[in-house]
Amino acid sequence: MKKFVFFCFVFSFCLSGFTFAQDKKAEAILDAMSKKYKATLSYNANFSYGVENNSNKVLKFLTGVVTVKGNKFRLKTAGQEIFNNGKEMFTFVKETNEVNITDPADADEDFSPTRIYTIYKKGYKYQFKEEKKEAGQTYETVELTPSTAKSNISKIQITVNKLDKSIKNWKVWDKAGKKTLFKIDKFVPNVPAADAVFVFDKKNYPGVEVVDLR
Repeated sequence: MKKFVFFCFVFSFCLSGFTFAQDKKAEAILDAMSKKYKATLSYNANFSYGVENNSNKVLKFLTGVVTVKGNKFRLKTAGQEIFNNGKEMFTFVKETNEVNITDPADADEDFSPTRIYTIYKKGYKYQFKEEKKEAGQTYETVELTPSTAKSNISKIQITVNKLDKSIKNWKVWDKAGKKTLFKIDKFVPNVPAADAVFVFDKKNYPGVEVVDLR
């Protein structure tokens, strides 16, 4: 999962507790956003992501698609497929025809697709950043900063549609100064998603090498 998010989601996304005061406006925005997504039984999303330069331009966007149902997800992007059935996580790399099996608890939960809308609840301070209009829509941006110096993340900005509380995008700064932008290009709620969708089936990947890292 860390390879995906540079995820990444990553949603996942989870972290240590905190006791400091929070920005009430930011909290209201994040709570409304979280409530919207938690009420969705399942969803399918097309997304794009890339590293921004100092002029806030992304030179190359990569794309992906993710299906989420509860704590399960299936994600496909940049030569990888990730299957998380809630108990095991399978990361398939097309180039090497190899799949790694790991414990979902060991994943980079900060950006898991199943956690992006609750990441703020533990381990982050947050504050309202700005409100702006684009193409007739009003967006609110909240900035999160880790409560621990051990985090590799410097800050995260989540931009939410003020009207329907949907996530437009989020940006992640690491401590080296790299800024990665993630955009939601299409979101379809309550899609049919049988549990089998989230299970890696070796028969569909002839010759695949299975590496169990648990």
